[in-house]
Amino acid sequence: MRPLLFAALTTFSMQSAYAQDLGELDDPDSGAEEREEPKRERAKPEVKEITKGWYAKSNVGGAGYLGKLLGFVNAGTAVGLTVGQDFLDQEKKSAAWEIGLIQGVHNGCGYEEQADYICNGNATKDSPYIQGDLRTYTLQGALEYSVYPNRRFGVGGRVVGGVLLSPLLIHPDFYASEVLPEWGLTANPPTYHDTPHPMVGGGVTVEYYTRLSHFSIGADADVFYAIGFDLGFNASGYLKYTF
Repeated sequence: MRPLLFAALTTFSMQSAYAQDLGELDDPDSGAEEREEPKRERAKPEVKEITKGWYAKSNVGGAGYLGKLLGFVNAGTAVGLTVGQDFLDQEKKSAAWEIGLIQGVHNGCGYEEQADYICNGNATKDSPYIQGDLRTYTLQGALEYSVYPNRRFGVGGRVVGGVLLSPLLIHPDFYASEVLPEWGLTANPPTYHDTPHPMVGGGVTVEYYTRLSHFSIGADADVFYAIGFDLGFNASGYLKYTF
């Protein structure tokens, strides 16, 4: 009797296990949650293409004079190196200060032509009595305020101020013994080249933030007046790197 009861229980257990296996085959999702390993989400690094803060920029362009030097000093090249900082950084506007050194290189009429009231073969009514070829060095500070029509492009205004120097390129002895007597100004020499000239001005600036993080390109254009020198302008493109 006992062997028969044991055999019956064994047969029933085997049939129940077989039925359970068939049920799992019929339902492929059964136990999937237990078998599936949790997926790990990869953290995506933040891409920050527009950077504000401390920066350095280099300018290359041209400059010229619009007042009494016009016609005697030709438009020339201007190069500059500037450092600055964005002190206002908002989605639609920004402001920055900067300080830089700008060098201008110009060709002009010789001192003999100026003495004869002739420049480039043309008669003139007056002469500024300035050395023909000259260089200028301008140490200037600027304040800029820009607005942004879209995320990458900004346009704004700037005010500038500083000091302009134009060193004498002629040997001082030759200038005193030959040039000034030729001009008839031995007793009252011009002060273009022996004194600093305070300057003030203003202009516009545009900037485009490239897809290379930290790099932007743009342009500055200013009109300025250097006291005791002349009214002038400069316009240049620039490459800027923000740290």
